[in-house]
This record gives sequence, structure tokens and C-alpha cells, in this order.
Amino acid sequence: MGKHFLTIFFFIALLSHAQSTKNSAIFGKITSEDGSPLAYATVLIKGTEIGSLTDEQGRFEINMPYGKHTVSVSFIGYGNASKTIQTSPENRRIKLDFTLSENTETLDEVTVSGKSNKTALETKGFAVNAIETKEAGLRSIQTNELLNTTVGVKIRQNGGLGSSVQYSLNGLSGRSVSIFIDGIPISVYGSSYNLNSIPPSMIKNIEVYKGVVPGHLSSDAVGGAINIELHDGAKNNLNTSVSYGSFNTLQTNLNGAYRLEKSGFTIKASAFHNYSDNDYKISGRTIVDIAPNGVQTPIVARRFHDAYRSSGGTVQVGYTNVGWADQFLVGITASDEYNEVQHGTFVTISPYKGRFLESDAFLGNLTYQKEDLFIKNLDLTVNGVYGKRNRVINDTVAQAYTWAGERLVGFDGEYLDYIWGSQNENGPTLAKIVRNVASVRSGLSYAINNNHRILLNHVYSGIDREDTDEMVSLLENTFQQSSDIYKNIFSLSYELNAFDDKFKLNAFGKHYLQKVLNTKPVFNEDNTEVIDEVYESNKDYTGYGFASSYIVIPEITLLLSAEKAIRLPSENEVFGDAGDNLLPNLTIQPETSDNLNIGFRLGKFYIKKHGLTLSTNFFARNIENRIGLPANADGLRESDEFVQYTNLANTAESKGIEAEFNYTYDNNLGFNFNMTRMSLTTVNSGVESDVPNVPLFTMNAGLRYTLNNFIQTNSRINLFYNAYYTDEFAFKFAAGRNTSGEEEFLIPEQISHDFGLSYTFPKKNFILSFDVKNIFDQAVYDNLSVQKPGRAFYLKLNYIVNNF
Repeated sequence: MGKHFLTIFFFIALLSHAQSTKNSAIFGKITSEDGSPLAYATVLIKGTEIGSLTDEQGRFEINMPYGKHTVSVSFIGYGNASKTIQTSPENRRIKLDFTLSENTETLDEVTVSGKSNKTALETKGFAVNAIETKEAGLRSIQTNELLNTTVGVKIRQNGGLGSSVQYSLNGLSGRSVSIFIDGIPISVYGSSYNLNSIPPSMIKNIEVYKGVVPGHLSSDAVGGAINIELHDGAKNNLNTSVSYGSFNTLQTNLNGAYRLEKSGFTIKASAFHNYSDNDYKISGRTIVDIAPNGVQTPIVARRFHDAYRSSGGTVQVGYTNVGWADQFLVGITASDEYNEVQHGTFVTISPYKGRFLESDAFLGNLTYQKEDLFIKNLDLTVNGVYGKRNRVINDTVAQAYTWAGERLVGFDGEYLDYIWGSQNENGPTLAKIVRNVASVRSGLSYAINNNHRILLNHVYSGIDREDTDEMVSLLENTFQQSSDIYKNIFSLSYELNAFDDKFKLNAFGKHYLQKVLNTKPVFNEDNTEVIDEVYESNKDYTGYGFASSYIVIPEITLLLSAEKAIRLPSENEVFGDAGDNLLPNLTIQPETSDNLNIGFRLGKFYIKKHGLTLSTNFFARNIENRIGLPANADGLRESDEFVQYTNLANTAESKGIEAEFNYTYDNNLGFNFNMTRMSLTTVNSGVESDVPNVPLFTMNAGLRYTLNNFIQTNSRINLFYNAYYTDEFAFKFAAGRNTSGEEEFLIPEQISHDFGLSYTFPKKNFILSFDVKNIFDQAVYDNLSVQKPGRAFYLKLNYIVNNF
């Protein structure tokens, strides 16, 4: 079997490498005005049949006879361009780069030619969605809301702005999904710098990989990965916006870049500030007022201790588009966060008023990119982050409160205080976690020719952590432990294009290394001195996978991908976290998953002014050694007791289908619809059961309409409508067969609607937008039945300066 496979593979490679020999060559890259590569653009030598398509990086190379030639390039939706060159024995290889401008003219015929960056990515074989952010950047929506409209993606959020967020891909969430910013794990930046802190206007593209993650990200995830690509261009620009709305929510951001044309010296900067009272109304079985005689009365209450604030920014200086670097930037990222805690994991009868969390981070960063390093087609990318993060858990208030926002009064008419001296039953704490963090992602790729490419990637992540608590004695602080965790992930990938670019293959292998080091001061056996008790483990694991696609006809692409995925335990799973009531588990093991995706993509094709795309993906996951909380963890955490992550004995199986349909008309009207139906089961108490707290059926729909010259000449108004449907699901395991009262743990079927509009003034530099979220004020729940905000209104002003 192995010999036959090698023979067939060699034969395919040989066929794809075969090409006619010419005397001279032209090569180069085709990009859009914002610097994005145009994949599968057409390059032709006028008056001949010689031509080519660009690859995923927008590159091309064409062999031709000596002589004078006119080179013409085109790409659907963009204007054409051409250049005339002269080749000779003394000038055999000529480099030609093209920049194409967008063309808004409509199409009057059936056309299938060229691919946008989104289409090129989604037809490489991976189960991936590319989310474009150009329109979203104009509105009062967050990056998380943009992700929530994507097929197969469900954002699990415990409340309003700043609350805990999990990203669910095909039912798998939490640490099963890796989040990256330009390939750097977002966890390095800490909670004060998260996806909601990055406005969509700063984002070039969002890639959502489900189940199978390409080697260049070098991720340890079994559910998939989300990679946020920030704008890497150095076009002189300034973008500032301010948004204000319900619950006293204020969000501002500023980002820009300036480049000196002659020297290439570049400055890029961004800053953000978010604040919300999060004082929205909630109700339910635990939202009650408690009288002095103990009688509980259900009420509709406002959250009164849930304010959130975060601020931060990034500054980078360096050089762009110079001979020795496409990008060389060094800078700093700083952020801080204040987050009031209204309740524990669940919404309990006794709310908090006094418990809060504070976080800050100060990190240095480095970016280096160079195409054609030393030799042609050898590319290098390095992104690095190093610095310090701090987190403080403050819980020193003993007063008891009710959901009416008033002090709890006892039978004697006096205010009640908790005898343990804090809102949490584990006693007062002023704990501080100090982390020194580092992450470096490096990638080297070499294109042998247009058909073969090799990529070598490495990601290093390290955390040195120390815990202290000012509320415990000096002696107890002396015995605080230090905790270090280091990860190295290597990947080697091979990309093949064969049969006139109809067949694409990306095969990869990944090697994972993890080191855990825990040093805990203890007394020696005769209690005469303090010694260090050291726990150390060094483990390595191997995973592998592939993604392939085949273009049956231009309108139909078949997709197949699979991976044996490894997910290494996270810092909190290994060392715990007092702020989340988590105990450490130093011996916890990685989880593994066999992942499979089978799908197809129809289009995008045009019939006169109509554009259509349909895609479907069947997926299956088989997760072993799953990392999670024990079955009784919900009850323990509801009582504010500490719990511990562990490797669950039973496997989990996920199977399902997702589908997405997109329609456009005349570039003015757009409609999209997607749905995901799945099962996610495991064995609980000897019975196969649905994994709790996972929606199994979701649908999203969106409608967009653009009207030009509205009120003013050269102005534009965009209207948006979105609907979100989530079927009923339980947030706890059923207690057994034929039990009553299980409806108490059901999150009901829910649907919510959003509406928005943006108005672009004639000079295109000032944009006004208005959004209404949850129009009909429906009771919307999410993670662990925590209610989310009701109807809300937001107004946003956006000012843009380009090419100053």
C-alpha cells in the first residue's frame, strides 16, 4: 500500500511539474490597492495563447520567447492593467508587479473567472470561512458579533460587554478552539486585550478553521482555530470612531499609519477604550427579592454590579516595503481592565456587590516579513510578543444583598453580613497573579515552482507565573508556589497544485512539546527549614492531517480534510485560578480528536446581475481523553466551591452538517442564510447523553441593501438586518431516564433580530451608523442560562482620512 501510494504521488508531482520550455520569463505579484494579494487573477501575453493564473499569494511566472510583449492582467470586480516589456538573452527574467483598482461596474453575462481572496481560501480544501470586515467596520458591532453570524460558529457569552466569552465551532468550545492575532495566540495578551477590544475597522480578514487547522498556524486545538489578520499595509491613513448606546455603553477607537515614501520609515498606532454599566434587566427563577421573614418574591431586576472598563493600545515603528524587509516593526502593546462580578458561574439567588477583577498587560512586539529572502520564492515571517501580565481578584466585602439591589435584612431587622467575610464562600481574598509571558511564531516557506510549496513553522509559548494573596499571613505567602508552562509546536507542510490547478493538496505533520514546572515551598520532614518541592514533566506528541480540493467544473469544488488533532492543557487547567474557583491539576493529560470534513462549494457564479454561492460541510469529531470539569462541577460551582479540570473517562462524538447560501444582486442587495444541525454525545452514568450546554441546531440570516446618492450626490446608505435562531438545549446532564423537573435546566428556543444602517457622506470620510439589537426585546440566554441584554440602541460616528 505504501509503495503504491508513493508511486502515485510521484506520478502526480511529475505531471504537475511538466511544462513547456521557453527562452525568457516574467514573474511578479498582483495586489489590490490595500495590498491584499489577488489569487487566481488572469495574466496573458497579448497576441499569444500564453498565460497563467496567480497563486494564493497573488504571484505568477510565465515563460515566453525573446522579444517585445504586452502583458495584460485582469481580475473579476477590478479594472484591467497592462505593461509592455522587452526580453533578450541579456534580460531573460523580468519582474512585473501590478496593483488593480476595484471596479463597481455590474456584470451582464454569466461569468466564472478569477477568485477573490475569500473564495480562494474557501476552496483550498479546509473547512474554513473567510469573514470580510469592510462593511462591519462602519457599524456599532463588535468582532464577536461578526463571528456569531458565521456558519458553524456560536459565541457563548455570560452576559454583556466584557463578560466571559467562549467560541464554539461545530459544538466544541473553550480551549478546544484556538484564537490568534496574526498567528500569535490571543491568550498571551490576557483578558484586557480581547477580540471585542479590536474594532472591525482594524481587521483585514478573519479566518475560521473548523476541525482541521493548517500547519502554518501551528495550533494545538481539536475544535478548530480563529485567526484575526490585521491590516498589514502602510498606506497613510487615520480612522477614528466613537459609539454610544444603551446601558451607558461607550466604545471608542483610533488607528492609523504613516509612511515616509523615500525611506520607508513607518509608524502604526491604535488605541481603544470600552465602558459599560451592563445594567440591563434580567428575570428568572433565581431573580428574587428576599423579605426579612425569608419570603422570596420573583422580580424583574437590573444588574447593579456588572460594570466593565477596558483601555489599551499598540504603537509600532519600523520600515515597510524596503529592500531588506517587506515589514520590520517593533512596538509595545499595553492594556488594562476592570470587571465587576455580579454572580458566580450561575445566576444565583444571592448576588455579589463588591467582588471585582482587575487585569493589565505590558508587552513588547516584533514583526518581520520578507518575500524572496536570499533567493526567489523563499519567504520568512516572524511575529513575537514578550512582556508581563497581572491579574487581581478582589473579594473583601462581607455584606449580603438581594436582586433588588438592597442590603439583605434578617429576621431581627438588622443587615446581614456573611460570616466568612466575603461575597464568595471561600473567604476574603486579594489575590494577585503575575505572569511573564512570551510567544514567538516563525514561518519559512519555499515555492519550488507554481505547483509545489514547502512550509516550516514553529510556535513557542511560555508562561512564568507567581501567585500571592494579601489577605493571608506572611507565612502563608512565603509558601506560595511558582508555576511555569512552556509549549513548542513544530509543523511541516507540503502544498501541491496539479492538473491545471484543479487539484490542491495540503499535507502536514505537527510535533508538540510541553514542559510543566511547579515549585512549591514546603517544610522538610523535621520542620526545621523550608525547601522547594519541584514537579516537572516533559512530554511530546505527534499529530498529522491533510486538506484537499478538486474542481470538478468551474462552478463545483469538492473539499476533503482530516486531522489527528492534539490539544495541550492550558495554564488554568494545569495551575488553576482563584478568580474562576479552579484548583490546579499538574498531571492532567492532553486530549486528542480524530476530525473529518467532507464538503462542496457551488459558485460563486453570476447570471447577469445575480450572484450565487452555496456550500455544505459534513463533519465528524471523535474526542478522547477529553479535558473538562467533573459531572458534579455545576453544583459545586453554584455553591461557590472550588473545582478542578480533569481528563474525563468517556469519549465524546460530534457529527453534523452545516450549509450556507449567499445571494447578491447588482452589488446593491445581499442575502445570506446558514444553518448547523449536529449531535454531540457522551456517556454519563452509563447512559448516552447529549453533552450539556451546547446548542445543537442554529440558524442565521442576514439581509443587506445599498442605496447610492441617498439625499446627497455621491453618498451611500447601507441597511442591515440579521436574525439569529437557537433551538432548545439543556445546560445540565439529565439526572436519568423518565425524570421530572428537567425543564428547569432547559434553555428555551430563542430568536432575536438586529437592525442597522450606515450613512456615508459624499466625501467618503465621514460615516454615521445606527444599530438596534434584539429589536423585539426577547429574553435571550446563552452560556449556562445566563441572560444576555435585551433591546439596545447604539449610535456610531466614524471619521476616516486616507492618503494624507
